Amino acid sequence: MKYFIDNLIEKIEEKNSRICVGLDPHLNLMPASVLDSALLKNPQENQKEIAEAILYFNKEIIEATAEHTAVVKPQMAFYEKLGTAGMETLWKTINYAWQKGLLVLLDGKRNDIGSTAKAYAEAYLHVDSGADSLTINPYLGRDGITPFLEDKTKGAFALLKTSNPSSADIQDLKLNNGKKVYEAVALFLAKIAEDYLGKTGYSNLAAVVGATYPKELAEIRALIPSIFFLIPGYGAQGGGAKDVKAAFDKQGRGAVINSSRGINFAYRKEEYKDLAPQNFGKAAALAAKKMKNDINSVLDL
Repeated sequence: MKYFIDNLIEKIEEKNSRICVGLDPHLNLMPASVLDSALLKNPQENQKEIAEAILYFNKEIIEATAEHTAVVKPQMAFYEKLGTAGMETLWKTINYAWQKGLLVLLDGKRNDIGSTAKAYAEAYLHVDSGADSLTINPYLGRDGITPFLEDKTKGAFALLKTSNPSSADIQDLKLNNGKKVYEAVALFLAKIAEDYLGKTGYSNLAAVVGATYPKELAEIRALIPSIFFLIPGYGAQGGGAKDVKAAFDKQGRGAVINSSRGINFAYRKEEYKDLAPQNFGKAAALAAKKMKNDINSVLDL
């Protein structure tokens, strides 16, 4: 049995790519050739048609970027809001990514206590029909984390220091011992992670740390060397290649850097203006390749 984290690192090194392609289908950014804007005037009545357009879009993005990434990350909110049709599109997207040899990190930030956490794990990390990993909220404690780690072939990415501007409202609060909340959570996660270490030295329990806080990213990496990172906030949110360098070890291991809008909707960027909107897949491939190379260049790989 291969641990999830070892499988992920192996695929990263096969592709020589440390990027994660987010699949966040913002409807207002979709090409007109994919989604008729008239459908958005009454999205509740047009859920099936919109979901079908998203599936087509996702397949094109996956097809175009598969050579440049090891993992894709659908954000569940964009699918859930379309009801049953949206969830069917989500599962079909996951299966298509698997067909292309990619791992799937499902971004749902799920959690609850005890048996309910276990039910979430069974729902989204089922061995045959679920994703390969899931983002979770660790603030319910150990019994809200370990159910997501029972299957060693699956992984969990716990929220730690998130990329949004208001993350400091809670995550940067100082405790009586002088540590910030995110530092205490990091040490808490590292303790649990010890029981789920793969052959690579990293754990199936990983963490989400934003690229928008490079100083904190470096501090957290020094604090928890065996925790693998998912790093959002690259590109559209302001993070760059130099901002994420500290997340990696000397072998170029330790993290995947997510970009969603910057790749999905690259066709809207000035640098790809010569491509027609219907060539959004080609623009996505070029953006993914550029991001991959930018990150590898700061790591001297």
